[in-house]
Amino acid sequence: MELYGREDELGVIDRVLQGARQGRSAALVVRGEAGIGKSELLAHAVAAARAEGLRVLRATGTDSESELPFAGLHLLLGRAADRVGELPERQARALGGALGLGDALRLTDLAGGSAGAAAGLDHPPVEASGGDRFLTGLAVLTLLADLAEEQPLLCVVDDAHWLDKASAEALLFAARRLDAEGVVMLFAARDTYAPPFPAPGLDELRVGALPDAAARELLAEHAADLPHHARVQILGEAAGNPLALRELPVAQREGLAHDTTPISGHARVQRTFTDRICGLPQGTRTVLLVAAAEATDDLAVIASAASALGASVTDVEPAERKDLVRVTEGRLVFRHPLIRSAAYRSAPLGDRLAAHRALAHALPCVGNIDRRAWHLAAATTEPDEYVAAILEETSEHARARGGYTAVAAACERSALLSPDSRDRVRRLALAAHAAAAAGEGPRAADLATRAAPHITDPLRRAELVKVRAAVAREQGRLETSYTLLGEGAAAVAAVAPGAAAFMLYEAVTAAWLGGPRSAVSELTARLASLELPRSADTAPFVDAALALEQLAADDPKAALPALRGLVSGLDGQHAGLDLRERLSIAAWAFSTGDLEAGHKHFTALEQECRSQGAIGMLPLALMLLARSHTLLGRHRDGHTAASEGLRVAEDIGQLPYVDQIRGVLAHLAAVEGDEERVRELAIRDDVRADPPCLAWGVGALGLLDLGLGRPEAALRRYEELLDGPARHAVRVLYSLPDLVEAAARAGAADRASEALARYEAWAEATGQEWADAIALRCRALLAPEERAGELYERAVRLHHGEGLPFERARTELLYGEWLRRAGRRTEARVPLRGAADAFESLGAGPWAERARSELRATGESRPAATPAGDRFSALTPQELQVTRLAAAGLSNRDIGAQLFLSPRTVGYHLYNAYPKLGVASRGELARLSERLPA
Repeated sequence: MELYGREDELGVIDRVLQGARQGRSAALVVRGEAGIGKSELLAHAVAAARAEGLRVLRATGTDSESELPFAGLHLLLGRAADRVGELPERQARALGGALGLGDALRLTDLAGGSAGAAAGLDHPPVEASGGDRFLTGLAVLTLLADLAEEQPLLCVVDDAHWLDKASAEALLFAARRLDAEGVVMLFAARDTYAPPFPAPGLDELRVGALPDAAARELLAEHAADLPHHARVQILGEAAGNPLALRELPVAQREGLAHDTTPISGHARVQRTFTDRICGLPQGTRTVLLVAAAEATDDLAVIASAASALGASVTDVEPAERKDLVRVTEGRLVFRHPLIRSAAYRSAPLGDRLAAHRALAHALPCVGNIDRRAWHLAAATTEPDEYVAAILEETSEHARARGGYTAVAAACERSALLSPDSRDRVRRLALAAHAAAAAGEGPRAADLATRAAPHITDPLRRAELVKVRAAVAREQGRLETSYTLLGEGAAAVAAVAPGAAAFMLYEAVTAAWLGGPRSAVSELTARLASLELPRSADTAPFVDAALALEQLAADDPKAALPALRGLVSGLDGQHAGLDLRERLSIAAWAFSTGDLEAGHKHFTALEQECRSQGAIGMLPLALMLLARSHTLLGRHRDGHTAASEGLRVAEDIGQLPYVDQIRGVLAHLAAVEGDEERVRELAIRDDVRADPPCLAWGVGALGLLDLGLGRPEAALRRYEELLDGPARHAVRVLYSLPDLVEAAARAGAADRASEALARYEAWAEATGQEWADAIALRCRALLAPEERAGELYERAVRLHHGEGLPFERARTELLYGEWLRRAGRRTEARVPLRGAADAFESLGAGPWAERARSELRATGESRPAATPAGDRFSALTPQELQVTRLAAAGLSNRDIGAQLFLSPRTVGYHLYNAYPKLGVASRGELARLSERLPA
């Protein structure tokens, strides 16, 4: 079929297919109104791909299965299911479960009987790893890359707006990570009269109305026999919509176009299809309805279900003659998605319910357990324990494979169909915990809110409170979080003081981060009043919570030992806690100043996220690791971790971590003096104003001002942090020396006394020499000239070794400046050279120039350093990650599993990295491994 007026759109599609033949990948969303030509463009892509030797996988989203978890994925990848077993184990399990492979249970026959004990099942809350749906997406990526190793691959998804949420998330996750696999993914989605299909990060091809000349050509092809006035009327009504230009002439001929009500071309065509279907024999309409309700298009299944409703598969012939459907290769395929929609929506409700029930019986048992259960649910409008129990049993199947998105959907629907209020509430609670485990925070909170008021068991109600509080905290609503936790703890204190203690610990943490000191005091007082025997399980959390009040009162000497003890428990004592809880505990290492110990924990937990496929936890792990690298002065590694964390957080929609990771990248850009980049990252209308975001964003702006010689502006920013809601954020603690330096350089030493006292007390409590060194540097900045030299000398001595090179260089710079001002120019050169060397190696441009300027003032000329001082600096963050793992001996497949990339993309990054490093093989790379940045 010729596509009139679509030369530009066809050119875009042909170019991405050409790229696939050359090993490049692409993902594209084709958007436009119904009938505008999206399906025809996809059909062109399919035909061109097959003609050029590409493998094609295709699927169409359907309204009737938009609630069935992974239905779309099953349609797209069903024919490649035999390759799932070749994936890495965790990926194979996730994708195999999503596709219903290797069913772990068998339901009682749907024709009758009981679903057994399903109605009595009860489960503890699941670990809120948030990773299963993303692990499925990674498995999709790996499978597509594997298939493309044999021949380039085209994946086509029409009517993507009707995809079930689980399938859409998995496919979009894979699409955003395509790079060099030779895979093209094309999605077609309506932008009106349909659910939204957000696909951030993917290119879009918007298809608009045909130009007038093309519309006339198309109409001439389909309406040459109609009178002129009829063609003019159709041209106006169609408004450049190609489907309307083809179908409205048919309606004219069949006498279905007499209505002159002014409606859109889309609505006119939809009505035309509905009218044409309603004019078919009853048996034909029945077959079309069954086919519309069953997205697999399997003719055998459709025939069986239609037979149960008194129709025969041969009844489809009138629809074939009218070109509404075609039968090919054992499939009954609608010519256009609007026809499927019309066939389903035009049928009476009773007929639709009967069609779903017939399909539930007609589908084969093996591999279709979930589909049968969901068809049965779609056929049920009144509470029905039998159907509710079957859905709950399918949720068990999903739970066994870690498919918490599917668990949540099945349990929620099961709850709605439960006649008994106790079962209804229990199933809602299960759905809430599953949604939390799937990383669907808002949905989890909504389910928990609906269930909690009706639960009489205080412990079960408390678990739901924790779900709501965790979501609130992730969204930056800290007051809501600690209020909920406080109320939940009060409800269980009498029956489970240990559970109450842990909830109050979390409440104190949230209040300490973003609440008034009075909230911290009130919550810790309640914690102290619990009648709770000390035990190894609860004592560290109780002590840590009480320590936070001491920190809020600026008494770090009393507070830090308890926090240090809590962190040390990660070496074994806290092994039973989930990843999120252990990451949160490890973060207290920033408050204790044990940066190396904290870094060890962050690294181990990041690796655990990768090995478990817990992608939902990875942004948090990478954010903490990036902060650790940054504070330790390992800026290149900080940038690498933050860049990956930002990419993953954006991919999976974890906006709170997107904001916080941007803050780390803003800090690194501030060190480099990249003002435009800092402002782009730190000043955004969409950044949430919670304390961690404020502290890193404003702190980056202050550091930028300080580095660029604007101490007054820097001082104002730091004072804003010190007096605002982020006062207790750890980043503010590490900014206190910056405030002191800004005040000293601005001639406002009196405004630094509080910050200095607070930092000195903290540095002493940490027992860390680097912290003492910085405290001495700050004291020297404010000391009389006769005392400053001694303080600087002591600070430089404490900065021994390679630790915190940025801070050591800052101390050397200030000492060198002081020596030069004191007329000791020769002595000044030694610390100034050290400072210049360190700043240049870190890419800290403004700071390096300041050190060079001071050296020139001593009479020593030093040219600016050449950018990219070593071969490793030429690598992108992802190339650096890949080369490190390759140098360690990991295969491309293993590297891909760790970095959530396809093996082919790993190879692509190595191919680009080798010439930059001057190597030609993995053997040479391994010999270079000791010199790779750690």
